[in-house]
Amino acid sequence: MATVVTKHERNLSAIIHASTFSKYFIPFGNFIFPLILWTANKKEYEFVDYNGKQALNFQISMLLYSVIVSLISIPFFIGFLPDLFDGSFWGFDRLSDLNNLDIHISSDNFRFGRWFWPAGIAGLLHGALVVVNVVYTILATIRTNEGQRFQYPFTIKFIK
Repeated sequence: MATVVTKHERNLSAIIHASTFSKYFIPFGNFIFPLILWTANKKEYEFVDYNGKQALNFQISMLLYSVIVSLISIPFFIGFLPDLFDGSFWGFDRLSDLNNLDIHISSDNFRFGRWFWPAGIAGLLHGALVVVNVVYTILATIRTNEGQRFQYPFTIKFIK
């Protein structure tokens, strides 16, 4: 026999999922507000307990994935740092050429080239994580408000 989910449980669960968007206004709001709502109501309502765990596990997983993408891109930035301290990198060795207005742009002189690929890839991956977070949080909010159980993809179950 299926258990009936009350409107209060559905609304509370939807608010838990939607409260993860508070991270755009308050630092770590995506953890604080769902955690407060979940811990206050998890013993009374099984549906709220399930959804609170789902929302928190997804947010923790997204944070972990973001940290991993950032850590993977660090070696590329560290490899770029020694070039910053080279005097010719910034063009200081050619200060005497300021009176010469011969402007020549060559890709050989563009030294940021090897820096843009890792930064671009890391930026795209972070952007993809944001899109995944927003889309699935909206889906979870809608589905739980309808009384359905929603399970986020790509989630590591930290809270069981």
